[in-house]
Amino acid sequence: MLDKHIIPYIKKPLEFGANLLIQCNITANQITIIGFMIGILTVPALWFEHYILSLIFIIINRICDGLDGAIARQSKITEAGGFLDISLDFLFYALVPFGFILANPDQNAIAGALLIVSFVGTGSSFLAFASVAAKLGIENPTYQNKSLYYIAGITEGTETIALFIICCLWPQHFVIYALVFAALCFITTANRIWSGFNTLKSHN
Repeated sequence: MLDKHIIPYIKKPLEFGANLLIQCNITANQITIIGFMIGILTVPALWFEHYILSLIFIIINRICDGLDGAIARQSKITEAGGFLDISLDFLFYALVPFGFILANPDQNAIAGALLIVSFVGTGSSFLAFASVAAKLGIENPTYQNKSLYYIAGITEGTETIALFIICCLWPQHFVIYALVFAALCFITTANRIWSGFNTLKSHN
């Protein structure tokens, strides 16, 4: 929901950073992999309740996620790179609530599991529509530079990052944050299925 409003503000810094990395012969795929490897460190950090360290890993991962796209746009956008990026993104999104479950399973297990299930809903509906839209040649006027069709929703990248930041800053309230966000994710999933189905139906 907020992605299209945030992107214009972060575009210039990301382009500047991407230009420096390109001059160092660093590719978009390398940044994608490095960012994911750093993101994985969030899980043990959360497990041992080092929440500020976890937050640092999350922020670095998300910065890398922005940089890889900026590098690709300045060099060459490829389907393989887009596939790698989105696959590791969704895996990272699931690992963060799993880390909170490990930190306090008695308190966080049910809410964390529900959050992961809701991520499956938003991710699967997003990717399913993107694959069919690509097959039919349906273009997205909002995110024209993306390798996949980004169908909008209440919970997108910006909202998810905000959730992770809030949970790291106030981990004692993880259950409340997770349940509220999961509910919003289910609304997003329902909206994507409904709008995606009708878009494809009208296209046919």
